[in-house]
Amino acid sequence: MLYIDRWKLIVIALICLLGFVYASPNVFLSREAADESGDVPFYVPYRSVNLGLDLRGGSYLLLKVEADVVVQERIDSLQDVVRSALREARVRRRNMQVEGAAVTFDLVDPSRADEVRQLILDEDPTLDVTTDGGQIRLSLNEEDLTELRQSAVTQSIEIIRRRIDETGTREPIIQRQGLDRIIVQLPGVDDPQRMKDVIGQTAKLTFHLADTTTSPAEARQGAVPPGSVLLPSQDERPNQPNEYLVKKRIIVGGENLIDAQPSFQDGLPVVSFRFDTVGAQKFGRATQQNIGRPLAIVLDGKVISAPVIRDAILGGNGIISGTFSTQEVQDLALLLRAGALPAPLTVLEERSVGPGLGADSVAAGKIASLIGLAAVIVFMILCYGLFGIFSVVALVINLVLILAALSILQATLTLPGIAGIVLTIGMAVDANVLIFERIREELRNG
Repeated sequence: MLYIDRWKLIVIALICLLGFVYASPNVFLSREAADESGDVPFYVPYRSVNLGLDLRGGSYLLLKVEADVVVQERIDSLQDVVRSALREARVRRRNMQVEGAAVTFDLVDPSRADEVRQLILDEDPTLDVTTDGGQIRLSLNEEDLTELRQSAVTQSIEIIRRRIDETGTREPIIQRQGLDRIIVQLPGVDDPQRMKDVIGQTAKLTFHLADTTTSPAEARQGAVPPGSVLLPSQDERPNQPNEYLVKKRIIVGGENLIDAQPSFQDGLPVVSFRFDTVGAQKFGRATQQNIGRPLAIVLDGKVISAPVIRDAILGGNGIISGTFSTQEVQDLALLLRAGALPAPLTVLEERSVGPGLGADSVAAGKIASLIGLAAVIVFMILCYGLFGIFSVVALVINLVLILAALSILQATLTLPGIAGIVLTIGMAVDANVLIFERIREELRNG
């Protein structure tokens, strides 16, 4: 007689009971209630299976990372390094220009070419430096270029994930495609334009001193002083300048921000921010030494505001004000907290899936599952009688355990996943068929 240890029966019974308990929210809990259960511990049976984009509806974005911008920024910084090194060594040069991913310039004294080559390699040993008489050419090697581009895509994925998480979107799918593309799927998102604005904005924040030696009108006519740049204004209020002339040198950058929150000042929405220790020191030193000068706050190449420094700001805290709405302030604070993208993003493809289409898919999947389950039940009972009933009970428990595991893991169920469950219904009794047929053979053989 077949004997099974009591402890095994208890373990099997407990697993089956837990399976029914954790699968029950998918039947008795609404989708809205499940969405509000995000802070409930995973061991509490209060979570249902997440539905993917094709079942729940939402937005699909295919983004391209403009990694060449990162390369160009690296080349621009390389120019600054070369200028500083040559200035300290008192080496005169001319005709410095950028050619693709390289910087070239001519030496006034060609005999110092070897000295300059070694000087540049001491500053950055990863550069390829070639000399042709008095002409020097600096370039990045292919390994560094590839690493720069790959790093830009990897950082972009992480920052996109942080931004989406800040909006409260549940179970987004963010994955890399090819060398420089990112797929973003946002189930349940009913405002894709806002998500595009949040994801696609570079959000590169920098602080610069304004250049008061020349007016913006004179700069527009070609009189931009060396070391300065003319930037447009984001503020479109009357009696406000349309452009600002600011120093290229960055006082402090957004990488030193550790927090940004929406707030109000004089009844107007503003963003309050806080620097880390290094950023606070830089910011405090700059404001202490430039009292009375305008400080331009630049976001993505546009001047948000340019307040005059009245007193030294030594605490590392500040406020960004402008013509913001409450929603814009919330989004800007979100972007600053999540960090700046290393490179701009281009939307190559955008698709919106309506919840009606997803509901139709879910309904069709349910019908297909029920038809498959019914067909298997009828076949097993007609062919094997009581043993067939046992296999049907095992099949139902198998499906319940699958649903419970998906709920506990908070896995995302898509249309191919439903097809897999339907296939499981048909395949889960194959072992039973083999066993039952073997029993029949043994019975026939006596």
